[in-house]
Amino acid sequence: MDTDTLTLEYSNEDDRAYGLAGMAISVAALDAMDRISSVSLDADGPMVTFSHAYYYSGSPSISPKATWDHLIHNFYITSAMVISNVLSRSIVRMGHSDAPAGMLDEVRRLISIEGLETCSLEKDEIDALFDKTLMMSRRIFGNPRLHPAIQEFARTLSRRRTLSGMELTDELRLLQLI
Repeated sequence: MDTDTLTLEYSNEDDRAYGLAGMAISVAALDAMDRISSVSLDADGPMVTFSHAYYYSGSPSISPKATWDHLIHNFYITSAMVISNVLSRSIVRMGHSDAPAGMLDEVRRLISIEGLETCSLEKDEIDALFDKTLMMSRRIFGNPRLHPAIQEFARTLSRRRTLSGMELTDELRLLQLI
């Protein structure tokens, strides 16, 4: 078992691969793979490049409710990615029973700031979304029967380095993660 301390910063290449694996798996669990254009462990910035389906393109023909729903759904996706990144690294990679409470508190704080600034959500709405996302992620990454497939997926990401959205979907299907 790895005794590294989990932080929001990646400790090494392996840690980064498990974080990216967690993010991709959470997007697949939310049936939102169409939102990912590609992923890359070698990216200088974010490891995930989103497709045009993710980004808001304002149009007078789109209703305000549809725009709002799109914004909230994307916030849910990115929140799930952050939480799943942490849980994949902590539970699957490091063998802990959960992510450290202090780490989850920090993630909640960051998600709360984003939810307030980006979506103008109230604290109770953000808390409900966080709790729902955390519960979903714990079911996935806390399931020891999925750990071998998640570990194999992280190794695949380390080996291949960059995958298109379609390649990512194919790899997840091969491992029966979607």
